[in-house]
Amino acid sequence: VQLQASGGGSVQAGGSLRLSCTGSGRTFSSIGMAWFRQAPGKEREFVAGVTWSGSSPTYAGPVKGRFTISRDNAKNTVYLRMNSLKPEDTAVYYCAASPNGLYYSSEERYDDWGQGTLVTVSS
Repeated sequence: VQLQASGGGSVQAGGSLRLSCTGSGRTFSSIGMAWFRQAPGKEREFVAGVTWSGSSPTYAGPVKGRFTISRDNAKNTVYLRMNSLKPEDTAVYYCAASPNGLYYSSEERYDDWGQGTLVTVSS
């Protein structure tokens, strides 16, 4: 599946952004989706994941309670709503398509990635 991520930008601490990732090529509604991020000088890390139906979302500890992952299968799009942003959230954010209807926290399980969208949070 081909993925196109968008919605990144610069925001002050405490602000909000919504990232979008639109897929094409494979049946989007049947695949799990996840968001990862990579901060400067750090490894890429799992942020959030959601199953093909939008159920059972999971979040990494640092974003739990602030970020919300959701999807609209009619639009072939998965979203990441980010509230109460902190400077440590600064990173390039990537969406990834699972090989099946589930999602995984390990990036090695994913073959299809979006191009990344940069989020910069200033203090």
